[in-house]
Order: sequence, then C-alpha cells, then structure tokens
Amino acid sequence: MDKNFQEEFTQIIKFKPPLYKQRHQFVKDLVEKYKPKKVADLGCADCSLLRMLKFCSCIEVLAGLDICANVMKEKMHTLSPLPVDYLQPSERSLTITLHHGSVAHKDPCMLGFDLVTCIELIEHLEEPELKKFPEVVFGFMAPSIVVISTPNSEFNPLLPGVILYRHPDHKFEWNQAQFQSWALATARCYDYSVEFTGVGHPPTGMEKAGFCTQIGVFIRKYPQTGESLQSEKPTEVIYETVFKAVYPSLKDEKYLQNAVISEVIFTAQIIKHRLMSKHEEYGNDPERKSKFQPSVDCFSDYLGKLVVEKNMEPFVSGNEVYIPLATIFSFPKVNRLCGTFEKLCKLIAGKVTLSSDGSAVMVNIECED
Repeated sequence: MDKNFQEEFTQIIKFKPPLYKQRHQFVKDLVEKYKPKKVADLGCADCSLLRMLKFCSCIEVLAGLDICANVMKEKMHTLSPLPVDYLQPSERSLTITLHHGSVAHKDPCMLGFDLVTCIELIEHLEEPELKKFPEVVFGFMAPSIVVISTPNSEFNPLLPGVILYRHPDHKFEWNQAQFQSWALATARCYDYSVEFTGVGHPPTGMEKAGFCTQIGVFIRKYPQTGESLQSEKPTEVIYETVFKAVYPSLKDEKYLQNAVISEVIFTAQIIKHRLMSKHEEYGNDPERKSKFQPSVDCFSDYLGKLVVEKNMEPFVSGNEVYIPLATIFSFPKVNRLCGTFEKLCKLIAGKVTLSSDGSAVMVNIECED
C-alpha cells in the first residue's frame, strides 16, 4: 500500500450513517427478510440493537445476553413499555428479557430462537471462550440463522489512531481470510451454510481492504430433528435474569376487551352524532324524514347498503338511540378485533348498555360524547 495514499485516506474517511447504525440496519433488513419470531442478541451491551428490533412487528420474543450486567442495567429501562403501549396495545405479543452471563456457557433460556445475532462480540472473547462459542451457539442453541460481525483488520490502516486494535478490550482482530476460514470450518462442523458480506465500504481505489466490518450470515441447512431436540439440553439455569418486560397485547383477553369496548362506544357515539345531526337538518318535514337513511349518508356505500338490506339502521326511542350490534360489528375495526359476532357479545357483556333483548347498544341522547 502506498504510504502517501494511506495517509490521505486516514485523514478523511468517515461513515455516514455511523458504522454501528449500519450494522444495526443490516440486522433489521435481515429480520424483515426472514421474519423471525424469536431473536436473541448475544453481547447486547447497551441494548441499542434490541431497542431497534422491538419495533419489528414479526418479533414476539427478544432476548439479550451480556457478560457486563452494569451496562445492561443502565439502559434496560429503555426496553420497558410506554404509556402509549397500554393505551393502544399491539395485536402481537412481545416479551423482552435480559440475561447476565457468558456466551461460553449453555443455559436452557437460550433455546428455541430463530435468529441469533453476535454483533462485534467474538473479538472480545478470550481464547478458551472462543473455542466454546461455536458449540454453544451452533450446536446447543442451533437457531435457523446466525449473524456474526467482527472488525476487519485489513481496514485498520485507514482508520485514524488505530495502532493495533480498534478497542482496548479486543483480544484479536482477524483479516478477511482468517475470519472466513474460521466461519467456513464452523459452518461445516454444524451443518450451516455461510455467506460473507459487510458494512463500511472502503474508499475508491482501496477495495482490496474490504469492508470495515466483516459479516458472516449462517443459515442452518437442515431443520432440527426430534432426536437433536432431545439431545443434551441442560436444565440447570446458569444465567441471571436482570430484566423482563411483557408488553400489553390484544392476544391478552383483558386488553382485547378494553379495546373492543372502546371501539364499540366510539362507533356508537359517531352513529348517534350523525343520526341526531340528520334529525336536526330535516326538522319536522315528514317527506324529508321518510327519505332519511342515516347509515347511507354517514358511512361508506358498502355499509349503507348493508344497513338497508339487513334492516340494521339505528333508531331513536324517547331519549335513547338504539344502534344494532350487527351494525357495529359490520365496521372493519370492530370486526377485525372480535372475529365473530358471538365474541363481540361476550366481550361487551355487562360493560356496555344494551337493549333489553341484547341486540342493540343504547346511547342517551343527552349524554356527552
């Protein structure tokens, strides 16, 4: 490498977005491609990758593992549900758990994951830990996909201030050939395939240096058999659980009931408002009243047609507006939440004021919306 050429790029090379964000985006893109339900991040540190992944709608279980409990504890509150999560529960379930422990140890809490990420982890491992690492991740955990990223030492001469390693805690940094040799041997041993890529492109003219961060994506060749699932699976708990959050979900009956009740009341109030507006507009003109079809004017043509064909129109009696449950059930959001008419009736029973025969929601005309 020409010394002057090297010094020139050492002064100007910068990554946009920052390299850690590129690594996280790489994982997120992989999640969007393969749609894993259960994801574990080994060496999760400050939980920044987990914070990004919790918004991926396919993921139902997230777990983090790190040898340094203090770093996790400083940021673990950022993984807790927010007030809006309780006000508007998601349709999916989501559980996030953080564990304190070493990737060189086996613990049953790490079984059953679809995707395992090891982002900038292996270079922090001592030699004995690195030797145990493949058996723990590929042999014991055996997820469908494993993503491993690590610094590419061939890129180091282009980085300002890097003399030996990029971080004082790094025990080694591999060049491209070393990483690929280790990854290929590991893949062969545990029946995985592996593809190599990376993030952090080198400057023009320095392509031979490779990516700043090299990445191996391992895909398990064969699904786990019953025999492999029943192989040595220790029951002894090694890791310490330092954090667990269960997000509110519409799969939980109590949150589903609250959501359905709110939607039923909201829908009933809208229908009442439109119905009373039409009454005020038409006044006491009998001819205009006879032409009044509230749901046709209030909502979509489809729903209007449904009301007329099935005689589901709301009506006023005394100080009460009666809105048939069948009309409310026909609204897309209520329908999606409940699934069946019977489920709707069950969820709102005793929680919403109904007519004596239970067929309609009753709303007082003078009641504030």
